[in-house]
Amino acid sequence: MKTVVIVGGGAMGSSSAYHLTRDPGFDGAVTVIERDPTYSTASSSLSASSIRQQFSTPLNIHLSRYGIGFLRRAPELLGVDLGLNEPGYLFLASAAGEAVLRANNAVQRGEGCTVELLDPAALVARFPSVSAEGIVLASHGTANEGWFDGPALMQAFRRKAIEQGAKYVADEVVGLSANTVILKSGARLEADTIVIAAGPQSGGVAALAGIVLPVEPRRRSVFVFDCREKLALLPLTIDPSGVWFRPEGRFYLAGTSPAEGNDPPGAPLEVQHQEWDDLVWPALAARVPAFEAAKVVNSWAGHYEYNSFDQNGIVGRHPALESIVFATGFSGHGIQQSPAVGRAVAELVVHGSYRTLDLAPFAYERFAAGRPIRELNIV
Repeated sequence: MKTVVIVGGGAMGSSSAYHLTRDPGFDGAVTVIERDPTYSTASSSLSASSIRQQFSTPLNIHLSRYGIGFLRRAPELLGVDLGLNEPGYLFLASAAGEAVLRANNAVQRGEGCTVELLDPAALVARFPSVSAEGIVLASHGTANEGWFDGPALMQAFRRKAIEQGAKYVADEVVGLSANTVILKSGARLEADTIVIAAGPQSGGVAALAGIVLPVEPRRRSVFVFDCREKLALLPLTIDPSGVWFRPEGRFYLAGTSPAEGNDPPGAPLEVQHQEWDDLVWPALAARVPAFEAAKVVNSWAGHYEYNSFDQNGIVGRHPALESIVFATGFSGHGIQQSPAVGRAVAELVVHGSYRTLDLAPFAYERFAAGRPIRELNIV
């Protein structure tokens, strides 16, 4: 009987537990170690929980394509409605970004994505509340993109995994080797396979086994704001400045990457209110004139599981310690890809290889080989 210990019970770890215990070929035991059973600081709980097909890397497109299908089937598969909304993503490009946007669009169309390019006149005609000032081209996903209840997805994965036999332990990993996990409580677990799915803490967990894993916590602030003017439904919009916004009920969410030099690893989960004043609000007001009167009503900070090598996922076995499997490093798009990655982890553990989607390009070996996978559509 195979024993599997999963370090991290967020969306990625719980998806792996769900898919493992659901696989008819799995005859074993799954234990999930989660240090924060309240999930109050979990990245899955603090995510903006959006999903898109507009990537520049085909593998990312396919991961999220499976994800959107899974989210639609959540009532059947997980017994929960995740409140999926699909108004799409809208990427806006200035002259400096036009070539990249066109190149990305060619990749997306080649992979069968439903996307359209809009010139400034078409952009304003489609979305009258959006200013085309400084925009030369826009890319709009007309299907299979939107947002959902990410914390509900994580909890549903967890609940179903437990129903299917997985055991969750509230503890912290303080020691790790090829087949042994040592917990802060003093417990010692032996395992045939250890899955590192600890989100932003994955680099620290791997280091316990002497493994260098370039994953670290990076803080991102999210602002909830109100707009007095009633606007037609907008997609999740990414301004050339890097500022993004999307509707959330009667309010809106917005955020951006921190200014250069202000993105230290492991920064505390404290909202950077100055980002709203200096970066976010000026871009919002310029892009949607109605947002000039925006008022922040709430905010929070969460951690990206930031892969400092190439900002893409790390999935698969360690080349020397083959009992250790990675499922981490997705740098902001992990929750949307957690269904597909959980399935991949289960296939690898149960069948010894990927059966549906080959995630070999995301293998750990690319670090030593110096083969970064560059995703150009970073949000």
